[in-house]
Amino acid sequence: MSEISFEKAIQELDEIVTKLEKGDLPLNEMLELFEKGIALSRVCNELLSEAEKKVSVLIKNGETYETQEFNPPEGV
Repeated sequence: MSEISFEKAIQELDEIVTKLEKGDLPLNEMLELFEKGIALSRVCNELLSEAEKKVSVLIKNGETYETQEFNPPEGV
């Protein structure tokens, strides 16, 4: 499941939530969907963490450039 894109994982999570919210599935199927949802949420978390690490801001410092971790403003 680690090869899935973030967008695809979010789409699948949304579909799982919709099915689970209906509540008309057998318990076994609901548990399977829940387990898959947990796995997808972990993948999303990992992908977001990787993306966050890659985001950097170039700051001009005289003649050289240095990278700095991106820290979004509060409330964003």
